[in-house]
Amino acid sequence: MARLADYFVLVGYELDKRGSRDGQGQILQRFPEKDWEDNPFPQGIELFCQPSGWQLFTERNPPTFFVAVLTDISSERHYCACFTFWEAVESAQSQSHSRNGEEEEEESSSLVQPPQLFAPKSLVLVSRLDHTEVFRNSLGLIYTIYVDGLSASLENVIGNLLTCTIPITGGSQRTISLGAGDRQVIQTPINDSLPVSSCSVALLFRQLGITNVLCLFCAALTEHKILFLSSSYQRLTDGCRALLALMFPLKYSFTYVPILPAQLLEVLSTPTPFIIGVSSIFQSETQELLDVVIADLDGGTVTIPECIHISLLPEPLLHQTREALSMILDPELEIADLAFPPSTVSAASLKMQDKEIRAVFLRLFAQLLQGYRWCLHIIRIHPEPVIRFHKAAFLGQRGLVEDDFLTKVLEGMAFAGFVTERGAPYRAIDLFDELVACEVKRMRAEEGSKQKILRHIKELAEHLYKNENPYPAVTMHKVQKPTEGCYLRLHQRPFPRLDEGTVQWIIDQATAKLQTAPPAVKAEKKCMVPSGPPIAAIMERNGSALANSARRLEVVRNCISYVFENKMLEAKKLLPAVLRAMKGRAARHCLTQELNLHVQQNRAVLDHQQFDFIVRMMNCCLQDCTAMDEHGIAAALLPLVTAFCRKLSPGTTQFAYSCVQEHVVWTNIQFWEAMFYCDVQNHIRALYLESNEENHVDEEEKSALEIASEQRRLWPTMSPEKQQELIQKEESTVFSQAIHYANRMSYLLLPLDTSKNRLLRSSGLGDVESVSNSFVTNSIAGSVADSYDTESGFEDAESSDVANYVVRFINRFVDKVCTESGVTNEHLKGLHIMIPDIVQMHIETLDAVHRESKRLPPIQKPKLLRPSLLVGEECVMEGLRVYLMPDGREEAAGGNIGGPPLLPAEGAIFLTTYRIVFKGTPTDPLVGEQVVIRSFPIASLTKEKKINVQAQVDQFIQEGLQLRSCTFQLLRIAFDEEVASESAEIFRKHLHKLRYPQHVRGTFAFTMGQSPKQAMQPKAKEKNPSLRTLSKNLVKNAKKTIGRQYVTRKKYTPPTWEQRGSQHFQEDNEDEISVSEEIDRSTLTPSTIIKPSDKMTMSHLVERACCRDYQRMGLGTLSNSLTRSKNEPFRISTVNRMYAICRSYPGLLIVPQSIQDNTIQRISRCYRQNRFPVVCWRNSRTKAVLLRSGGLHGKGVVGLFKSQNAPTAGPSQTDSTSLEQEKYLQAVINSMPHYADASGRNTLSGFTSAHMSSADSSEKRQPKLGSLMKQVMGGKDDGPGTISRGALGPRARVVTLSTPKGASVKGRESPRGKWGSIRASGRMSNYVLNMEIGSRLAGKDLLSAQHNGAPSEASFLRQHRASLYIIGDKSQLKGVKPDPLQHWEVVPIEVFDVRQVKASFKKLMKACVPGCPITDPSLAYLRTLEESEWLSQIHKILQISVLVVELLDTGSSVLVSLEDGWDITTQVVSLVQLLSDPYYRTMEGFRLLVEKEWLSFGHRFSHRGAQTLAGQSSGFAPVFLQFLDCVHQIHLQFPMEFEFTQYYLKFLSYHYVSNRFRTFLLDSDYERIELGLLYEEKGERKSPQVYKSIWDYIDRLNKKTPVFFNYMYAPEDGEVLRPYSNISNLKVWDYYTQEVLSEGPSYDWELVQEQAEPVEEVDRQDSSAPQTKRKIIWPCYDNRSRVEPDAISRLLEELHNLEMELGQVPERWKDTWDKVKASQRTEARQEAGRMASSSLLMSSSLLPHRRSLGVYLQESGVGSTLNLSLDSDTSSTSTPSSGKQGGRKSTSNLYSQFQMSESENRSYEGTLYKKGAFMKPWKPRWFVLDKTKHQLRYYDNRMDTECKGVIDLAEVESITPGTPTMGAPKTVEEKAFFDLKTTKRVYNFCAQDVQLAQQWIDRIQSCLSDA
Repeated sequence: MARLADYFVLVGYELDKRGSRDGQGQILQRFPEKDWEDNPFPQGIELFCQPSGWQLFTERNPPTFFVAVLTDISSERHYCACFTFWEAVESAQSQSHSRNGEEEEEESSSLVQPPQLFAPKSLVLVSRLDHTEVFRNSLGLIYTIYVDGLSASLENVIGNLLTCTIPITGGSQRTISLGAGDRQVIQTPINDSLPVSSCSVALLFRQLGITNVLCLFCAALTEHKILFLSSSYQRLTDGCRALLALMFPLKYSFTYVPILPAQLLEVLSTPTPFIIGVSSIFQSETQELLDVVIADLDGGTVTIPECIHISLLPEPLLHQTREALSMILDPELEIADLAFPPSTVSAASLKMQDKEIRAVFLRLFAQLLQGYRWCLHIIRIHPEPVIRFHKAAFLGQRGLVEDDFLTKVLEGMAFAGFVTERGAPYRAIDLFDELVACEVKRMRAEEGSKQKILRHIKELAEHLYKNENPYPAVTMHKVQKPTEGCYLRLHQRPFPRLDEGTVQWIIDQATAKLQTAPPAVKAEKKCMVPSGPPIAAIMERNGSALANSARRLEVVRNCISYVFENKMLEAKKLLPAVLRAMKGRAARHCLTQELNLHVQQNRAVLDHQQFDFIVRMMNCCLQDCTAMDEHGIAAALLPLVTAFCRKLSPGTTQFAYSCVQEHVVWTNIQFWEAMFYCDVQNHIRALYLESNEENHVDEEEKSALEIASEQRRLWPTMSPEKQQELIQKEESTVFSQAIHYANRMSYLLLPLDTSKNRLLRSSGLGDVESVSNSFVTNSIAGSVADSYDTESGFEDAESSDVANYVVRFINRFVDKVCTESGVTNEHLKGLHIMIPDIVQMHIETLDAVHRESKRLPPIQKPKLLRPSLLVGEECVMEGLRVYLMPDGREEAAGGNIGGPPLLPAEGAIFLTTYRIVFKGTPTDPLVGEQVVIRSFPIASLTKEKKINVQAQVDQFIQEGLQLRSCTFQLLRIAFDEEVASESAEIFRKHLHKLRYPQHVRGTFAFTMGQSPKQAMQPKAKEKNPSLRTLSKNLVKNAKKTIGRQYVTRKKYTPPTWEQRGSQHFQEDNEDEISVSEEIDRSTLTPSTIIKPSDKMTMSHLVERACCRDYQRMGLGTLSNSLTRSKNEPFRISTVNRMYAICRSYPGLLIVPQSIQDNTIQRISRCYRQNRFPVVCWRNSRTKAVLLRSGGLHGKGVVGLFKSQNAPTAGPSQTDSTSLEQEKYLQAVINSMPHYADASGRNTLSGFTSAHMSSADSSEKRQPKLGSLMKQVMGGKDDGPGTISRGALGPRARVVTLSTPKGASVKGRESPRGKWGSIRASGRMSNYVLNMEIGSRLAGKDLLSAQHNGAPSEASFLRQHRASLYIIGDKSQLKGVKPDPLQHWEVVPIEVFDVRQVKASFKKLMKACVPGCPITDPSLAYLRTLEESEWLSQIHKILQISVLVVELLDTGSSVLVSLEDGWDITTQVVSLVQLLSDPYYRTMEGFRLLVEKEWLSFGHRFSHRGAQTLAGQSSGFAPVFLQFLDCVHQIHLQFPMEFEFTQYYLKFLSYHYVSNRFRTFLLDSDYERIELGLLYEEKGERKSPQVYKSIWDYIDRLNKKTPVFFNYMYAPEDGEVLRPYSNISNLKVWDYYTQEVLSEGPSYDWELVQEQAEPVEEVDRQDSSAPQTKRKIIWPCYDNRSRVEPDAISRLLEELHNLEMELGQVPERWKDTWDKVKASQRTEARQEAGRMASSSLLMSSSLLPHRRSLGVYLQESGVGSTLNLSLDSDTSSTSTPSSGKQGGRKSTSNLYSQFQMSESENRSYEGTLYKKGAFMKPWKPRWFVLDKTKHQLRYYDNRMDTECKGVIDLAEVESITPGTPTMGAPKTVEEKAFFDLKTTKRVYNFCAQDVQLAQQWIDRIQSCLSDA
């Protein structure tokens, strides 16, 4: 029972304070005057009576009523019902008069009658019960008695009111009367825990709408500040009350003021959350509140400031709640669209609607909190239950970890109160408890159906309604109301002063009566709170995911059992799958369960490898755990990490916890608390289970809460001693757990190496310094450790630093949990003393473990495989353990293409004096048996950059390097954690030193075989003292003479060798026409002369390649000038033998006979780098010569071509030079025989028929030439690197018209229409334009004029053909006018410079070997390839070369004079010779070509290849590679014209940058001589193995194996090749894209050979190594051509083996090959006459110009064939796998094309006579029985390749002996005949004799029976 009202107060306006600004209220009277003991009088009531301030009014207002709520200090709510009416105030004057009695004043003031003022007065009831209507009625009654003057005494009424007591709950009904003839019925709610809302909730929704209220609801739950505004106070109270009612079962525990008085408005800026109501007259004051959600009840809006984010309910709950609410509030919505809506849809009454809305929210909470009881931890049962909620587990099991809303709610105060209040296991229960326990399943089931949901809501609403209104038929109230408008009465007497005595007496009477009455015992119905179904049972799972995870769990289980059964190899294979599976929760749980099974006696001792596996799995498992550990994974692992261990040495054991400390979860104090509480709960449960063991058997099943509830029930019945004993037992349980946890925490928080400052403080968790999850952590650089100390100022921070931190952390934890779980203070103090000792002790044991673990070799890592080295190659740096990561090439990584994931591989990177080598095995265990090698020569390194990579799934990001090489290789490596960053730095430094040695002598070609230490020093031993001194003298003399010789040059002193290394030369002035390209040691020409007595030099010079070649071409002999035959047009000049004229030219040069040496010296100055024109080749047929030179300087010769009035360049010296130059050119022209014959007239009539003996006549050639010229010169706008667009478009077609059939092949075969411009489409317009100009120039004139052979007008096609064409750079030849008198003509063309080559090459490398997988489609392979413009440069070079070939072939000489004469010039000149002269297409010839044009004529290999430190800045320019690529393109188009294979070209491409041989070092012969390289004494080689020249090496290799030999080589004499150069005809060279991971690049032949055998022996010794015969055949691993060599290589190999077995001297493969070819040729000749169709595809039968893919196929009598593979590279078993697979296909086509006598396809063959079809004669035919195809074929004769007919054996019915018929062969016996009956017809056969017939019959029979 409780008092209905505690106090009655009368509050009035304080008139004394009238003068002040704000009026104030004062309490006039209060009853009772003494405070109740249980309920003190609340302060500040007067403020709340007039919330908007006390004011006087000028008219009377009607009385008002509202209820304010005050909260006292013990957070009890007091309901203050305020009834306010207005009373007239006596005027101020009359008051003052009565006080002072001064009459004068009265008179003067009475003249102005002041207006009547009214003051408010309030009757206030203060109660702890919220019975608004009863209060309204009671105060109304008091007012009525006063205003209507009823007879009842006010004192009595008030006394009765204050003494009236009513039951609080229980649903009783009580009638009260206040003694004024009134009667009221009070109904109490059945259950006071459910809030009473009457209809306030429904009103709130009406005012604000669904979305707004939901928003407010979420804001209140997530602790935001909420402010209600309304002009009505009662509405404010209702609104606030409604919001609280919605929050049930959570209780709002922050500031709650439904009506806030004006004086207290500053409360709104409090930092804590609140729900406050304020009158809307103060709306302006609320504007500047930035973090308050404002709900305007009158306007129906909710305003949320920008800075606030309100987390809404999680979906789908939000949507479901909205739907349910709209069904209740707007039932018409459902039927609004119906054609025939039901007549009545009545919305429920407001009160009922209110309950329905609350039912929706009650359901919502039941869904939100379902299963919460399963996450409660009960830590103490007696004396009072202590309960904690495991938030993380709840969120994890509900799968709502990410959900903002629920997380905030669970962290909020309201929920904490909910746990305290509702967590108790034994208490009274209400509607919510039943709902959350029993109805959850039902709510799940009904989710989809609106009807069912509505039904459930209505049921709940009934309950709530019943709770508020237990008795539906309420007896009528009877309360007097005042008469209408009584407040307007004029003469209303003031409210009387009440008699305190009377009221007090009534109160005292009642109190006395109460004390004598027996106490009313409220029978609380306590019971055990039901827990409801566990969360797991509620959350549904989808089946498919289960099936999928079942497989994964199987893998996890298997892997763990393998580990414990010690089947490590199996485990290793499964490990990656397990680590991947760990992403899933189920797999992590499974892991913890499985490991749990393997822990015996809490201590599982493992061996090192097992330990490592287990630790890796644990780490992976923990890696995805958040700090909350919502799935309880860390919790499950906690006991395991202290169980698994391994013995390090006797007495030291390492436990798993020391390896799994790197996870945030261990530093999260909430995790430890939850773990602690969980364990305490288990122990307490065990405590009570033990005591009850004897009585109950089934208690095992009981949960801790059930046991607790049982104990609470029994508690009152126990004796105090028993109670005490239980309390102590529980307390000691908690205490012992606290000690246990202090230990556990020190285990996981103290790092293994406590000397390190791996403090957790840096980021609130461990800094990730010791990244490793294996035990090699310790080797990570110690430097990091010091950094903290220096910052924090502790110089000698010992391990104590870590220890203090850990002690503080554990103390904090212990304090919190022990106070919460009621541990006594003495115990707590004891704990604090123990903790530092625990930590110290643990540090000591850890030190020992740390020491021992350092000694352990890291085991799980694979053995480092050592690469095999070349002779003389030495390791500079031992292997660093690294991972080779996949780059953008997909084949190796598995990727989208499929195939084995060979990368990432783990192994080591080695740095040798020659190469960078990675060797290792794939990390994927399924390919783990294979070896992966990737290497490239250090000299080819072009770029190195640092990268960060994640090497393995379960590992952290590591630092790595990306090394790119110009041999198209990329090493993307990540250093293993054991590699200190210093080692990586040292590696980089060494690499840099080796890549850019100070001097060429530092390169591998020189240091080979010396110790690497010397290699690092800049100076090297002098090899050849005499030459060394000679070179020094050369330099000295040069210094002396240089100044006086050249007046026009600036002085220049070449630096000495020592200084040169340090000088950096720029290379950015290449495109200017300047004195020199870059001043370098090869630039200037010292005019020193070696004494003629130095004969040795001369003889050496004669031996050089150039000289041999000159003699081969008959370009002059080296003899005395006297005896020199004058009739020879050219001579070999020794003017440069001392390299005085031009350092970059060879010593002997071919010049015209008539030119004297001193003239040459002068001429040379006109050309860049002094490279004056010299002859390098002569056409043996037309005697035209090919000359090369550097570009012209600005002055000099260009003056010849410029118009006369152009300013001449300076003094007469220049003129004389240019005249001499003109003479020189004229001498070249005079040397051409046709020129001499034609007595100086330079026309084509001079050509004799002998010169024109080629098949085409000159007219036919001209148009072609013209168009070629224009293509090369390009349109006006052709940039240097672009292709002249439209080059082979319509123009080429037009040409065709004017040439007879077959002559201009180019026209016929060129692609029709436009050919794709390689530029982007932006250039299209230019392109089309050019086409028209092109066709006009080349075509239209031709069409009109050319048919009759009359001369045409086009300038280039004039009959007047120049004898010498000078191909020069457009930029140099500006302003040149064609001069008809001159006999030479300048062809200006635009070429790309070296910078463009560099840029293009970089892009090409990125395209072919991308650094990372390409995701962006704009960077796809073909597009990047196009953008690189590499192919357009190749196109340009080929185009110019073909033009020159054409010119030479038509008898004009050509001088190529581009740039400095050593890049493009060299490319063009070499290609021209290669195309024109078949000799250069042999191996010997190609070598000669390269030696002559590239080496002797000074292509700057060292500079372009950036071989030394000096060249580092200029970068790598692959000019020679570009040339080789061009050769490759020609090789593809003419595979039968080259003696060497593509592999030969690749070999050169690789080794010209590898620095393995000395051949391609240095920039010119001069430098080579100076270094003593060129003429090394023959006996000087120290070891036979070390080959200094690549050519010797190739020769030796070629003798051993036919790897460089092209089997299809069948040259045609004198053939001139004219390749297509359109981009569409060019192919990307496979050298750029292929690699073989099984053995590294195959160009170091010894390494590849060595690898085959030794590997197997190693395997045998190492038993644990996997033994396998599996081979991976995959494009990037082992190529098919390696494993299955082509037929020729196979046969040669078999021959070789047979010779070995038979003990014969093995023949060289070349001899065998030549024999076979010779015999084949003779056979072919003999048979050619006899055979109807030749089986030999003779080369002659192909078109003469292009025998692209011809093959010899020969059927020999034996029936086995020598098959010539098209795939020239795949030549022998040991051949490197460079062959393209494409070649294979064509071979197989050939098989089917010529039905060849392959032994397996021809089971039996021979001649049979066959009777033709009806009326046809018998004919002999060659029959072949083919078992594989199951057919009998016949041919005209044995050699025939074309099958005449086929009998399918499937159709044969029978074979019977036959009889001779008409026309059968006469000589044959009768028994030799047999018939073959098929379904279609009968075949009659006859063999030569009976045995043969029998054999045939048997064979065919056996075939049939086989089938």
